[in-house]
Amino acid sequence: MIMAAKESGFHFEEGEVILIDKPVGWTSFDVVNFIRSLIKRFHQIHKLKVGHAGTLDPLASGLLVICTGRMTKRIQEFQDQTKVYTGTFRLGETTPSYDLETAADAHFPTDHITPEMLENARLQFLGIQQQYPPSYSAVKVAGKRAFKYARAQEEVKLASREVEILDFKIDAKDFPEIAFFVHCSKGTYIRSLAHDFGKVLQSGACLSSLRRTKIGDYSVENAVSTEAFKAILISSSPLELDI
Repeated sequence: MIMAAKESGFHFEEGEVILIDKPVGWTSFDVVNFIRSLIKRFHQIHKLKVGHAGTLDPLASGLLVICTGRMTKRIQEFQDQTKVYTGTFRLGETTPSYDLETAADAHFPTDHITPEMLENARLQFLGIQQQYPPSYSAVKVAGKRAFKYARAQEEVKLASREVEILDFKIDAKDFPEIAFFVHCSKGTYIRSLAHDFGKVLQSGACLSSLRRTKIGDYSVENAVSTEAFKAILISSSPLELDI
Protein backbone atom coordinates (compact mmCIF):
# COMPACT_ATOMS: atom_id res chain seq x y z
CA MET A 1 0.00 0.00 0.00
CA ILE A 2 1.42 3.39 -0.95
CA MET A 3 1.41 5.94 1.85
CA ALA A 4 5.08 6.89 1.64
CA ALA A 5 8.01 6.01 -0.57
CA LYS A 6 9.10 2.39 -0.22
CA GLU A 7 12.78 1.64 0.20
CA SER A 8 12.32 -1.57 -1.77
CA GLY A 9 10.63 0.25 -4.61
CA PHE A 10 7.19 -0.17 -6.10
CA HIS A 11 5.66 -3.13 -7.90
CA PHE A 12 2.96 -1.52 -10.00
CA GLU A 13 2.55 -4.41 -12.43
CA GLU A 14 2.46 -7.06 -9.70
CA GLY A 15 -0.08 -4.85 -7.97
CA GLU A 16 -0.24 -1.90 -5.59
CA VAL A 17 -3.07 -0.41 -3.55
CA ILE A 18 -2.86 3.37 -3.48
CA LEU A 19 -4.90 5.46 -1.05
CA ILE A 20 -5.61 8.91 -2.46
CA ASP A 21 -7.36 11.82 -0.76
CA LYS A 22 -9.34 13.01 -3.79
CA PRO A 23 -9.68 16.79 -4.05
CA VAL A 24 -12.96 18.54 -4.79
CA GLY A 25 -13.38 19.17 -8.51
CA TRP A 26 -11.69 15.97 -9.70
CA THR A 27 -13.62 12.99 -11.01
CA SER A 28 -12.54 9.53 -9.89
CA PHE A 29 -11.38 8.86 -13.45
CA ASP A 30 -9.30 12.06 -13.36
CA VAL A 31 -7.38 10.53 -10.46
CA VAL A 32 -6.95 7.20 -12.27
CA ASN A 33 -5.66 8.93 -15.40
CA PHE A 34 -3.36 11.16 -13.34
CA ILE A 35 -1.78 8.19 -11.57
CA ARG A 36 -1.46 6.15 -14.75
CA SER A 37 0.29 9.03 -16.54
CA LEU A 38 2.68 9.62 -13.62
CA ILE A 39 3.68 5.95 -13.47
CA LYS A 40 4.23 5.94 -17.21
CA ARG A 41 6.33 9.11 -17.05
CA PHE A 42 8.45 8.45 -13.97
CA HIS A 43 8.63 4.64 -14.00
CA GLN A 44 8.39 3.96 -17.73
CA ILE A 45 5.57 1.41 -17.34
CA HIS A 46 3.26 1.43 -20.35
CA LYS A 47 -0.19 -0.13 -20.73
CA LEU A 48 -0.57 -0.55 -16.98
CA LYS A 49 -3.96 -1.51 -15.60
CA VAL A 50 -5.19 1.13 -13.14
CA GLY A 51 -8.67 1.33 -11.63
CA HIS A 52 -10.57 2.75 -8.67
CA ALA A 53 -12.74 0.91 -6.15
CA GLY A 54 -15.80 3.11 -5.73
CA THR A 55 -16.69 6.38 -7.47
CA LEU A 56 -16.66 9.72 -5.67
CA ASP A 57 -18.63 12.57 -7.26
CA PRO A 58 -16.60 15.59 -8.46
CA LEU A 59 -17.93 17.77 -5.62
CA ALA A 60 -16.93 15.18 -3.00
CA SER A 61 -13.51 14.76 -1.44
CA GLY A 62 -11.85 11.98 0.49
CA LEU A 63 -10.71 8.41 0.26
CA LEU A 64 -10.32 6.83 -3.15
CA VAL A 65 -8.77 3.36 -3.34
CA ILE A 66 -6.69 2.95 -6.51
CA CYS A 67 -5.46 -0.47 -7.66
CA THR A 68 -2.73 -1.19 -10.20
CA GLY A 69 -1.66 -4.29 -12.11
CA ARG A 70 -2.87 -7.58 -10.68
CA MET A 71 -4.51 -5.83 -7.74
CA THR A 72 -7.20 -4.57 -10.14
CA LYS A 73 -8.67 -8.09 -9.88
CA ARG A 74 -9.56 -7.26 -6.26
CA ILE A 75 -11.44 -4.03 -7.03
CA GLN A 76 -14.84 -5.65 -6.46
CA GLU A 77 -13.63 -6.87 -3.06
CA PHE A 78 -12.90 -3.28 -2.03
CA GLN A 79 -16.14 -1.98 -3.54
CA ASP A 80 -18.16 -4.47 -1.49
CA GLN A 81 -16.91 -3.08 1.82
CA THR A 82 -18.86 -0.58 3.92
CA LYS A 83 -18.18 3.15 3.60
CA VAL A 84 -18.08 6.06 6.05
CA TYR A 85 -18.99 9.60 5.00
CA THR A 86 -19.22 13.00 6.66
CA GLY A 87 -20.67 16.20 5.25
CA THR A 88 -23.68 18.49 5.29
CA PHE A 89 -27.28 18.54 4.09
CA ARG A 90 -28.91 21.86 3.22
CA LEU A 91 -32.55 21.90 4.30
CA GLY A 92 -35.10 24.05 2.49
CA GLU A 93 -34.11 23.50 -1.13
CA THR A 94 -33.76 20.75 -3.70
CA THR A 95 -31.72 20.43 -6.87
CA PRO A 96 -32.10 18.06 -9.86
CA SER A 97 -28.79 16.36 -9.02
CA TYR A 98 -29.56 16.22 -5.27
CA ASP A 99 -26.33 18.16 -4.63
CA LEU A 100 -24.83 21.54 -5.63
CA GLU A 101 -23.77 20.40 -9.11
CA THR A 102 -27.05 21.86 -10.38
CA ALA A 103 -28.95 24.98 -9.33
CA ALA A 104 -31.88 24.84 -6.91
CA ASP A 105 -35.17 23.95 -8.58
CA ALA A 106 -37.46 24.40 -5.54
CA HIS A 107 -37.47 25.99 -2.10
CA PHE A 108 -39.36 24.83 0.99
CA PRO A 109 -40.14 26.14 4.49
CA THR A 110 -38.03 24.94 7.41
CA ASP A 111 -39.58 26.91 10.31
CA HIS A 112 -41.79 23.96 11.26
CA ILE A 113 -38.85 21.57 11.75
CA THR A 114 -38.17 20.79 15.40
CA PRO A 115 -35.34 18.86 17.08
CA GLU A 116 -37.82 16.03 17.68
CA MET A 117 -38.67 15.88 13.97
CA LEU A 118 -34.99 15.74 13.07
CA GLU A 119 -34.39 12.88 15.49
CA ASN A 120 -37.42 10.94 14.26
CA ALA A 121 -36.28 11.44 10.67
CA ARG A 122 -32.78 10.23 11.52
CA LEU A 123 -34.12 7.05 13.10
CA GLN A 124 -36.20 6.26 10.01
CA PHE A 125 -33.08 5.85 7.89
CA LEU A 126 -31.29 3.36 10.11
CA GLY A 127 -31.18 -0.25 8.94
CA ILE A 128 -31.98 -2.02 5.66
CA GLN A 129 -34.15 -0.10 3.21
CA GLN A 130 -34.95 0.51 -0.44
CA GLN A 131 -33.29 3.55 -1.99
CA TYR A 132 -33.70 5.14 -5.43
CA PRO A 133 -30.48 6.41 -7.06
CA PRO A 134 -30.44 10.06 -8.21
CA SER A 135 -31.32 10.66 -11.84
CA TYR A 136 -27.89 12.32 -12.08
CA SER A 137 -25.97 9.11 -11.43
CA ALA A 138 -23.79 6.59 -13.24
CA VAL A 139 -26.42 3.86 -13.02
CA LYS A 140 -26.95 2.29 -16.44
CA VAL A 141 -30.41 2.23 -18.03
CA ALA A 142 -30.65 0.47 -21.40
CA GLY A 143 -26.88 0.65 -21.71
CA LYS A 144 -26.72 4.40 -21.07
CA ARG A 145 -25.70 6.26 -17.92
CA ALA A 146 -28.64 7.82 -16.10
CA PHE A 147 -26.96 11.23 -15.90
CA LYS A 148 -26.88 11.41 -19.70
CA TYR A 149 -30.67 11.12 -19.81
CA ALA A 150 -30.95 13.72 -17.04
CA ARG A 151 -28.68 16.22 -18.77
CA ALA A 152 -30.71 15.79 -21.95
CA GLN A 153 -33.86 16.38 -19.85
CA GLU A 154 -35.15 12.94 -20.75
CA GLU A 155 -37.17 11.15 -18.09
CA VAL A 156 -35.98 7.71 -17.07
CA LYS A 157 -37.30 5.32 -14.44
CA LEU A 158 -34.64 4.01 -12.06
CA ALA A 159 -35.14 0.87 -10.02
CA SER A 160 -34.72 0.99 -6.25
CA ARG A 161 -31.92 -0.94 -4.58
CA GLU A 162 -31.47 -2.42 -1.14
CA VAL A 163 -28.99 -0.53 1.04
CA GLU A 164 -28.19 -0.53 4.72
CA ILE A 165 -27.43 2.43 6.98
CA LEU A 166 -25.46 1.03 9.88
CA ASP A 167 -25.00 4.37 11.65
CA PHE A 168 -26.41 7.84 11.01
CA LYS A 169 -25.63 10.83 13.23
CA ILE A 170 -26.67 14.45 12.70
CA ASP A 171 -25.80 17.83 14.21
CA ALA A 172 -28.20 20.75 13.66
CA LYS A 173 -26.23 23.52 15.39
CA ASP A 174 -25.90 25.36 12.04
CA PHE A 175 -29.54 24.76 10.99
CA PRO A 176 -30.69 24.71 8.20
CA GLU A 177 -27.30 23.16 7.41
CA ILE A 178 -27.24 19.69 8.97
CA ALA A 179 -23.86 18.07 9.59
CA PHE A 180 -23.90 14.27 9.34
CA PHE A 181 -21.91 11.08 9.83
CA VAL A 182 -23.00 7.99 7.88
CA HIS A 183 -21.70 4.42 7.95
CA CYS A 184 -23.39 2.53 5.13
CA SER A 185 -23.32 -0.44 2.80
CA LYS A 186 -21.98 -0.40 -0.74
CA GLY A 187 -24.27 1.20 -3.31
CA THR A 188 -25.68 3.81 -0.93
CA TYR A 189 -26.15 7.25 -2.47
CA ILE A 190 -25.66 9.96 0.14
CA ARG A 191 -27.30 12.42 -2.27
CA SER A 192 -30.44 10.28 -2.21
CA LEU A 193 -30.25 10.11 1.58
CA ALA A 194 -30.18 13.92 1.70
CA HIS A 195 -33.13 14.20 -0.70
CA ASP A 196 -35.19 11.61 1.18
CA PHE A 197 -34.32 13.17 4.55
CA GLY A 198 -35.83 16.45 3.37
CA LYS A 199 -39.01 14.69 2.23
CA VAL A 200 -39.50 13.01 5.60
CA LEU A 201 -39.27 16.45 7.23
CA GLN A 202 -42.03 17.74 4.90
CA SER A 203 -39.49 20.08 3.38
CA GLY A 204 -36.65 19.60 0.92
CA ALA A 205 -32.93 18.99 1.16
CA CYS A 206 -29.81 18.58 -0.95
CA LEU A 207 -26.27 17.48 -0.27
CA SER A 208 -24.08 20.54 0.25
CA SER A 209 -20.76 18.83 1.05
CA LEU A 210 -19.43 15.27 1.19
CA ARG A 211 -16.22 13.60 2.31
CA ARG A 212 -15.52 9.86 2.35
CA THR A 213 -13.36 8.94 5.32
CA LYS A 214 -13.30 5.13 5.26
CA ILE A 215 -13.71 2.11 2.97
CA GLY A 216 -13.69 -1.02 5.09
CA ASP A 217 -10.55 -0.81 7.22
CA TYR A 218 -8.90 1.76 4.93
CA SER A 219 -8.92 5.33 6.26
CA VAL A 220 -8.39 8.70 4.61
CA GLU A 221 -5.95 9.41 7.44
CA ASN A 222 -3.56 7.05 5.67
CA ALA A 223 -4.15 8.53 2.21
CA VAL A 224 -1.98 11.00 0.32
CA SER A 225 -2.90 13.94 -1.86
CA THR A 226 -2.40 13.78 -5.63
CA GLU A 227 0.56 16.18 -5.36
CA ALA A 228 2.12 14.17 -2.52
CA PHE A 229 1.80 11.02 -4.62
CA LYS A 230 3.53 12.78 -7.51
CA ALA A 231 6.40 13.76 -5.20
CA ILE A 232 6.69 10.15 -3.99
CA LEU A 233 6.92 8.86 -7.57
CA ILE A 234 9.53 11.45 -8.51
CA SER A 235 11.68 10.60 -5.48
CA SER A 236 11.44 6.88 -6.18
CA SER A 237 11.94 7.07 -9.96
CA PRO A 238 14.77 4.93 -11.35
CA LEU A 239 15.29 7.56 -14.05
CA GLU A 240 17.65 10.52 -13.97
CA LEU A 241 15.11 13.32 -14.03
CA ASP A 242 15.53 16.96 -14.90
CA ILE A 243 12.39 18.33 -13.19
